[in-house]
Amino acid sequence: MTRKNRWLLPEGIEELLPEQARQLEQLRRELLDLYSSWGYELIIPPFIEYLDSLLTGTGHDLDLQTFKLIDQLSGRLLGLRADMTPQAARIDAHRLQRESPTRLCYLGTVLHTLPGGFAGSRSLMQVGAELFGHAGAESDVEILELMVATLALTGIEDLYLDLGHVGIYRGLAADAGLDDDQEALLFDALQRKAIPEINEFLRQLDLSTAQRERLAGLATLNGGAEVLERARTLFAGSGDAAQLALENLERIATLAQRRLPDVALHFDLAELRGYQFHTGVVFAAFVADRGQEIARGGRYDDIGKVFGRARPATGFSTDLRSLMRLGARQAAAAAGAIAAPAEDEPALADRVRTLRAQGERVVQQLPGQAGSFAEMGCDRLLRWNGSDWVVEAIG
Repeated sequence: MTRKNRWLLPEGIEELLPEQARQLEQLRRELLDLYSSWGYELIIPPFIEYLDSLLTGTGHDLDLQTFKLIDQLSGRLLGLRADMTPQAARIDAHRLQRESPTRLCYLGTVLHTLPGGFAGSRSLMQVGAELFGHAGAESDVEILELMVATLALTGIEDLYLDLGHVGIYRGLAADAGLDDDQEALLFDALQRKAIPEINEFLRQLDLSTAQRERLAGLATLNGGAEVLERARTLFAGSGDAAQLALENLERIATLAQRRLPDVALHFDLAELRGYQFHTGVVFAAFVADRGQEIARGGRYDDIGKVFGRARPATGFSTDLRSLMRLGARQAAAAAGAIAAPAEDEPALADRVRTLRAQGERVVQQLPGQAGSFAEMGCDRLLRWNGSDWVVEAIG
């Protein structure tokens, strides 16, 4: 890096200028008020933690996305958080230790080693909510509703939800007796919906015709509500695990359609995002003409086990900066400011203090400064009228 380009930021690392920062802060406050109205309590986890705590139960993908360094005090590996969900689980299990369902929300920066996901950024402003202590479909649907409310508040339009369930694939794989390597290979092919590759792989295994058809059929089970009907027929005769997972997904879909009648539901039983982390329903939000999901979530029971308490858990997260760029909402214009002259005069100082206490922005000019009132963001100024300091419009 030369002196001429020292202003450059690393790839995938962004900064917000004053107007963008003002809009994001406005959204942040409104979202936290929204979550509070639903009973979700704000937590502020640390930006850096011991690595083994950050990566508990999260799988290989998050490990690759986490910046790591050595703690000079303890000699242990530290990680810069790439996801705040494990931190929320630690707080619920170890610090709060409640018996009742616990609702937590958070908003803060996370760092990724590589760009990907929301907007291809490596520095996300992650916002999300987690519900611990309830295993039923109702808590999953509450999280779905809150995710939709989040997107609506930020001005996202033409929204649809994509739902799947990792328990279905796990149940079918167990029923077919797949070992870990076989399950992983088939999982990879299913994510790519590589149907010829899937069929060829299954032909090489010692499976019944019905078992092959069930596993191969996952790649074609995507679409509207009719997908669940087709799945019920296809999975007949499979083990209890897959059947129960499908029933759970049907229950969630029924409740979601009732509570979110204006949101289109799409089902994809081969979409297993976060497979190593999630234990039940998985979901994502999309908008028309954009292939990348804009919010995601799902159930991840028992992640708190290593922290002392295994609790049911479900939640969602998204990137606030991406939502701000995508949303159709019109941000409120910044309030104008009052320019105060650069004079050391007690009556002027009193007037400035009074105006600021009343909620006005007052910018004190500095002796000899250059630039215009517009650059200062001022549309009014304080002027001495011979008896008092009065506010006047800038002509």
